[in-house]
Amino acid sequence: MTQLGEAVHRYHRILEAVPSETSEWMAQLREQMQARGLVVNSRPVSPVVRPHFISRRQYSNLLKATETLTSAIGRVRDLVISQPALMARMDLLPAEKMLSAVDPGYSAPPVAALLDSGLLNNEVHVFGGVGDLPSGVLYGEALADVFLNSGPLKALKKKYKYKLTRTGGSRPLISAVMKAWKEFGGRTQPRIAILQLRLPFDTIECNEALLLAEVLRQAGYPVQVANPEDLEYRDGILSTPTGPIDLLWRNVRAHEFLMHFDLRHALVRAYRDRAVCVVNSFRAELTRKRALLALLTDEQVTAKFPAAERHAIKSAIPWTRLVSQSKTHHNGTLVDLPEFILKNREQLVLRPNDGSLDAEAPAYDGASTSERDWARALRTALGHGYVVQQRGERESAQFPMDQYGDLVYRDFVVGLSAHSFMGKAHGCTTRLSAAGGFSTMSGFAPSFVLESH
Repeated sequence: MTQLGEAVHRYHRILEAVPSETSEWMAQLREQMQARGLVVNSRPVSPVVRPHFISRRQYSNLLKATETLTSAIGRVRDLVISQPALMARMDLLPAEKMLSAVDPGYSAPPVAALLDSGLLNNEVHVFGGVGDLPSGVLYGEALADVFLNSGPLKALKKKYKYKLTRTGGSRPLISAVMKAWKEFGGRTQPRIAILQLRLPFDTIECNEALLLAEVLRQAGYPVQVANPEDLEYRDGILSTPTGPIDLLWRNVRAHEFLMHFDLRHALVRAYRDRAVCVVNSFRAELTRKRALLALLTDEQVTAKFPAAERHAIKSAIPWTRLVSQSKTHHNGTLVDLPEFILKNREQLVLRPNDGSLDAEAPAYDGASTSERDWARALRTALGHGYVVQQRGERESAQFPMDQYGDLVYRDFVVGLSAHSFMGKAHGCTTRLSAAGGFSTMSGFAPSFVLESH
């Protein structure tokens, strides 16, 4: 058994040793999560009562791979912006193309970002990009604070002499935002607004935006939460009824914004005039498109990239192509793409090109799909903006849960993503999804680097 496996086993035994104490602790945990804003629509943002442990080596490999891949992604993004032929391969809406062409005024369009990644056999695997709205950064930090002083974790450290290190998030996040502001030309303390849609219900993202607002206020910055309907642009100043805005944290995805507003909106006009620093910029949305991975895995596009980046791409990113009636290369062989997809069903998956639409558009796993349904899925993919990817395995693990006061165990698929702040990797977020696909059993877990003395 590995050191990590042994630590997990010991933690579970601690939970099971005195059921009455564990039941009392889980009740306290629910109360603490409620008090810390870690409950959304009556559901804790973490469905489990165990942290996710990673080794120092795993953590170092994750940070190194993320920084290298982030550099490669930035290189491809620059090529896309400068070359119309590559832009055409991204499958963008006209409005998205226009927004991506606007220079945000600072060097790294995703000031704060995550990759949809995971660890398998200690190797990093990437399945998509999340170029903005890195959900989980602040939740993970808050969850780590709650768990670190809990009875079970204290017992684990005391009895077995483990050293646990939190992976952080808020400080490098704020530093990155302020670095972007200075590159933008900011010379004074910015007046900040967090932009989000006015919704009739709470969401994970909206609640984390409130956490961000509180973190920024504690750091001494004036912050307001604004809705797009409240923005006004006049005489070169973007403002709300509360006052002017210098820096805007965009907690609204581009496709959501464009569903409600057009390019004459106050935000877009101020953004184009560089009258407001938008974090993350609309250019960062390119990273949300899985078609960017298709360019990364096209050796004709990346042939002149540094060797380290090409090696990282080959190691971590599965072969990906935008689904279309076309020919492409697979392992050096020219193939008809639709025909190849039909013949290699069990090796492939079909996913929406825009990662923002994962909750709305289904993904299709060829290994668990019949030939007839796969052919139907291909027809859907050809007409609705999908990519095809080489099928990859994700890590799964058993986690204990609080089920109405009882301790139960469930299998989860584990995603582990390093945070990228202005291109530098720092900290990580663990995202869990139920192995059976039940959305009510998804969420986050605190991440700890575990070492023994």
